[in-house]
Amino acid sequence: MTTHTDRPTPPGPTAWDPPTASGDTAVQAPMTPTRPTGPTGSPGPAAPESGEPRQPVVRRLWRGRPEDPRWARPAFLGLLLATTLLYLYDLSASGYANSFYSAAVQAGSQSWKAFFFGSLDASNAITVDKPPASLWPMELSVRIFGLNSWAILAPEVLMGVGTVAVVYASVRRRFSPAAGLIAGGALALTPVAALMFRFNNPDAMLALLMALACYLVVRALEDGRTKWLVWAGVAIGFAFLAKTLQAFLILPPLAIVYAVCAPVPVRRRLGQLAAATLALVVSGGWWVAIVELWPASSRPYIGGSQNNSFLELTFGYNGLGRLNGEETGSVGGGGGGGGGTGQWGETGWDRMFNSEIGGQISWLLPAALILLVAGLWATRKARRTSVTRGAFLVWGGSLLMTMAVFSYMAGIFHQYYTVALAPYLAVVIGMGAGLLWEKRAEMWASLTLAASVVAAASWGYVLLDRTSDYLPWLKWLVLTGGLVAALGLIFAGRLDRRLALAAASLGLVAALAGPTAYTLSTLQEGHTGSIVTAGPAGASMMGGGPGGGRGGMGGGGFPGGGQNQQNGNGFPGGMPGQNGTSPGNGTSQGNGTTQNQQGGMPGAMGERGGMRGGGGVGGLLNGASVTDEAKKLLETDADRYTWAAAAIGAQNAASYQLATGDPVMAIGGFNGTDPSPTLAEFKEYVADGRIHYFISSGSGGSGGGTGGSSTGTSSQITSWIEANFKKVTVGSATFYDLTQKTSG
Repeated sequence: MTTHTDRPTPPGPTAWDPPTASGDTAVQAPMTPTRPTGPTGSPGPAAPESGEPRQPVVRRLWRGRPEDPRWARPAFLGLLLATTLLYLYDLSASGYANSFYSAAVQAGSQSWKAFFFGSLDASNAITVDKPPASLWPMELSVRIFGLNSWAILAPEVLMGVGTVAVVYASVRRRFSPAAGLIAGGALALTPVAALMFRFNNPDAMLALLMALACYLVVRALEDGRTKWLVWAGVAIGFAFLAKTLQAFLILPPLAIVYAVCAPVPVRRRLGQLAAATLALVVSGGWWVAIVELWPASSRPYIGGSQNNSFLELTFGYNGLGRLNGEETGSVGGGGGGGGGTGQWGETGWDRMFNSEIGGQISWLLPAALILLVAGLWATRKARRTSVTRGAFLVWGGSLLMTMAVFSYMAGIFHQYYTVALAPYLAVVIGMGAGLLWEKRAEMWASLTLAASVVAAASWGYVLLDRTSDYLPWLKWLVLTGGLVAALGLIFAGRLDRRLALAAASLGLVAALAGPTAYTLSTLQEGHTGSIVTAGPAGASMMGGGPGGGRGGMGGGGFPGGGQNQQNGNGFPGGMPGQNGTSPGNGTSQGNGTTQNQQGGMPGAMGERGGMRGGGGVGGLLNGASVTDEAKKLLETDADRYTWAAAAIGAQNAASYQLATGDPVMAIGGFNGTDPSPTLAEFKEYVADGRIHYFISSGSGGSGGGTGGSSTGTSSQITSWIEANFKKVTVGSATFYDLTQKTSG
């Protein structure tokens, strides 16, 4: 490893002066060997300067850059292989994971129209409450390999491996291969990352694209080329098509840093930012424009909206409503409040550290904040165009901005959202550790490096102590190892290099021991439902809300722990279960199939001693278990109908759709509160013979939706069916045959 200053670009309109000796330093050899020039001064052929023939592709892939240590590329490839194997371990244990999205994947694998719109069923009744980009890789996989757990979840694993690669490359470019390995390893071993890169929610794609956008902006800071900034805009645009406005959280720091630090004139900077904005609008807006212009009568209803508009969904339920808690049609009917302890947990500056969130993401967060400040201090005298300082501002600004929004948003918030922080945090850790290690001869740097290790070890001790029955000996090893390592790092600049490396290695092990243990616990269990958490049972205690105090979570319970305390899945108002089954984490709730169905896929909860995830809660968080008798009933003559059945709420409908392979209409969308279809529309479907069965929610006419209103669309449909059609009971499940009216 060598120390050097930021390099100037080749002479031309994008060149800038190199920093002064007291300015920007970074740790690596030159990124690209100088290419020989031709007679006119243009770049010549990219052959090695020695004139030797180019090495075989496989050898170059294994060896990496000539200026790298020989171990660097093999170590990087080893990191990617280890991450892949780690995340693929027992992947099918989660079955269909979140049945809501798995049903949409199944639909998209059967219908290209459902693929484009993100419909929940192949007959295109209603869409998921997000754009469909995150579904597309899974749907293509299922089209190729068939519907099974691996085909659904393996693309998510690959996104996780890709994110680790982006994080490594980001740190490696400005610092050392060792710093890049630290960053990549820190990301791979973050508990919430290990959870969500094996799960089928949109967050895996979002994390990958956000990390890629930051990487591209730093590339643009290096040479001022417009193409990097435009590609960053494209990445954020497609991230919008994965999870709407959350993709825009990092736009302010990225735009400000480039506007101030880019190595080109001001007018060119503004033009480049305008071009990147245009790229963002085009890449994220083409799908929105098509959906908004498409006649509503010939496309599915936009799930999560109240007026069949994707724009209303984006800026309402998925937009401002997440910030102020006023989410029309959401769980509990909206009105989450604005601060303190709300329906979705405590808000405030310390939210990322509390008992609900801390074990998911915050293990290295105190150390990252220390290293971020240290990195900015070390580059304080660098020139405006310092790429090293710019990298700290880009990644650190993204970390702080996202963390601030998460800490104070009063609307729907789940612990797994914090996976968005994981790439930013890992890069800051890698950059800060790499920079301070190279400056360890300076006392302030060695002291700061030691302080970051103490912070990581001390906070790891606190987090492990919150689950006192889980590996009680580990917290003491973490704390002791961290303190011993910190003592050695204080004198790292004066010690023999091998002793200094030993101290640094011990500090790294102490910092990562806690999150590694939580990650391994996460990988040993399946996770199903809409709310999932990482780590051992009891590691994340979501509370607050109308139900009362905190419930004892077996893994991602629901706000309002005062209800159904034995499962930790309390729900405002205590909603009944679907089809006579009780909500919770017991054997009655699962991914909607049993071991002998869907090609031997792992079944519901009883198969593996209890899967981690939000329980049933009236089918809202996880669908009902489907018996063989119920499956046979729905499959009979299913090809004669547009929908084999209809059910209130998407999770309940998804269970039956995944079990039978036939379209099942989700009345009211995810929560059962969307006004689709209307009673008149549903009556027309029944009169035309398009729906065979109605799956009763067992909720006495409330429709199973969260609103619980007797005047809601779902309730009106339920009441009309119960009054006019024949009831069919199969085991504990109740159906209504919509082709047979009662004698009355």
